[in-house]
Amino acid sequence: MHHVYEIMSRDLLEVAPTDTLRHAAELMRRYDVAALPVCQNQRLVGMVTRHDLTARTRSASKAQDARVHEVACASVNWCFDDDDLDSVQRRMARSSLSQMPVVDRDRKLVGALSLDALPVRTDHAAHDDVAHTLEGVSQPQLH
Repeated sequence: MHHVYEIMSRDLLEVAPTDTLRHAAELMRRYDVAALPVCQNQRLVGMVTRHDLTARTRSASKAQDARVHEVACASVNWCFDDDDLDSVQRRMARSSLSQMPVVDRDRKLVGALSLDALPVRTDHAAHDDVAHTLEGVSQPQLH
């Protein structure tokens, strides 16, 4: 059995609930990411996506000065660092996720699991899961 901590990235990029949307957008541009975990006292409390920022900036004149907590989604797909890798991979496939925040048992953000980091497996079931995940992630999502 392999665990998430064996292959997760420990490079953490996050925003605080009180950060401005301007700051979140700049981080997304600079690091070419579509979503950022929102953390308070190192604990994962939400996610903010490029879509969240775009929707907000279209609807308000001072949107860039709004705070992350005003648009962040509290419903987050995450996993524990000691979760079984195959199980997490199946969850990612079902939810069409290309990346998932990783927390420790104290719910503190410790890393991220990326679809790119998942090992290529030779068994057919794992191959089908990866193929399904790639297919779901590559198709546009309607919001």
